[in-house]
Amino acid sequence: MATADDKDPGFPSATEIEDYEHLIEDYSHLAPPSEGEVLHGHIVKITPQEAIVDVGLKLEGLVPIEQLRQPDGSVALKAGDAIDVVLDRSGPQPEGYVLLSYSRASSLRIWDTLDEAMRDQLLVSGRVLERTKGGLTVDVGVVAFMPGSQVDVRPIHDLDQFVGQDIPVKVIKLNRRRGNVVVSRKLAVEEEVKSRRHTALENLHEGDVVTGTVKNLTEYGAFVDLGGIDGLLHISDISHGRIAHPSEALHPGDEVTVKILKFDREKGRISLGIRQLNPDPWESILERYPPGGRVVGRVMSTTDYGAFIEIEPGVEGLIHISEMTWSRRMKHPNKVVKVGDQVEAVVLEVKARERRVSLGIKQLEADPWTTVAQRYSIGSVVEGRVRKLSDFGAFLEIEEGIDGLVHVSDLSWTKHVKHPSEMLKKGQVVQAVILNIDAPNRRLSLGVKQLQPDSWESFFRSHEVGDLVRGTVCRTAPFGIFVELAPGVEGLCHKSEVPPMPDQAGDALLPMGEEYDFKIIKLNENEKKIGLRLRAVADDEERTRLEDYQRQAAAATMTIEEAMNMRGKGEDR
Repeated sequence: MATADDKDPGFPSATEIEDYEHLIEDYSHLAPPSEGEVLHGHIVKITPQEAIVDVGLKLEGLVPIEQLRQPDGSVALKAGDAIDVVLDRSGPQPEGYVLLSYSRASSLRIWDTLDEAMRDQLLVSGRVLERTKGGLTVDVGVVAFMPGSQVDVRPIHDLDQFVGQDIPVKVIKLNRRRGNVVVSRKLAVEEEVKSRRHTALENLHEGDVVTGTVKNLTEYGAFVDLGGIDGLLHISDISHGRIAHPSEALHPGDEVTVKILKFDREKGRISLGIRQLNPDPWESILERYPPGGRVVGRVMSTTDYGAFIEIEPGVEGLIHISEMTWSRRMKHPNKVVKVGDQVEAVVLEVKARERRVSLGIKQLEADPWTTVAQRYSIGSVVEGRVRKLSDFGAFLEIEEGIDGLVHVSDLSWTKHVKHPSEMLKKGQVVQAVILNIDAPNRRLSLGVKQLQPDSWESFFRSHEVGDLVRGTVCRTAPFGIFVELAPGVEGLCHKSEVPPMPDQAGDALLPMGEEYDFKIIKLNENEKKIGLRLRAVADDEERTRLEDYQRQAAAATMTIEEAMNMRGKGEDR
């Protein structure tokens, strides 16, 4: 077989073959382009029907003007602009030109771009077209599908909010032959968050004052996005004033200026504060609220012992229940104030170091005890309601803030009262006599029995030593008998003042409940003592009755003695 090395004049030599190859390579740019090859050209002219494009071939090409129109019908390209096209042999070729397709070139370029983006994990921009089953459709040059699980790092329940938005996405699946593209916004968000977090961690420091956006609220505070990293704004650091929930001061989406209080870089935890940006109101509290001044505030809360009043953000004062009214009958602050009320009060005491302000409401009115001596006098009769009963007496409220005590000994002249409940009931309205006024110590002594004459005083006024009186034996004692001479008035008849009776045996006592005549032998008004002597009985019937009683008493005594003698004899046996 002949080779290139043979000297056959009909067969080219190796040198000639190499020269031919170089010649073909030099003119290869004049060869017609292959199907689907993207050609780079520039627009020569635009007519109402087409655009004439020079792609470097001997022949110019035509692009139908419809492929160049924008959605609004206008044509953005003009003569001289660069343009990418491909040969279009699907239709009749225009005479003297080749048919070109701008649309097919754009589509090929888009697929190449998407393929590169998936390969290199690059971000591409897309517009959400509509919500579809299981996710969203996104225009990334071609219509792509984004599953609902790839929309965000957190579950999103309302996908409609993304329709019409331009969003960054990453291509996660691509099949050019089938025309399928799957994209993910979640991966794009994660990359952005990671990048922003890294930047934030490098640039944030404790003590910095930064601006952030409130992301969400909880019971204990708010989370603020500082540009890639979240910080916690605790409820106690939102305001110097008291707030029950962060929503009272903040809302999601609010832009806030905060101070970085603490930054743990290893754990990525940041503590934020807003109130630290404002001066502490307690530092100059004494200058603004001197004792004796008046303030207006809002009731924040009530307790059994008082009410807390906010007089400015961060400053609350306590109105103790004892400082709400001059009266002592109030049981709970809710009787006077309620949460949310605007009240006026007087500053009683300020302790800046302890962060305490004591307030009072009753000081807005005059203390009734300062004028009680001018409005009442000893011996005058007043009317009051029984407010409280105790073992030693009853408290009567005679006016708002003025209580008087009726001691148990001043309830009755005649009865021996052990507890005031024997004569009075709580809430009962009674009259009493003022016995003493001690305004400095806020004490008022009252008496009920003084409304009636003193039985002892009346008795001493109407009797003298030597008078004969009639009385009833009411009780006995080893040294004598007590005789009731009048209601509440008793006298003592010593046993030596009872004359002996005939046939009397032993100590004879007068029967209880029987009436006898007595002679007054002693009167002591200061000590309320009356001495009596049983009157010599002249009446036969009464003498007989007395003798019978004494014989019965003697017989009983003898019987006891006989019994004792018999017991003794028995013991002897």
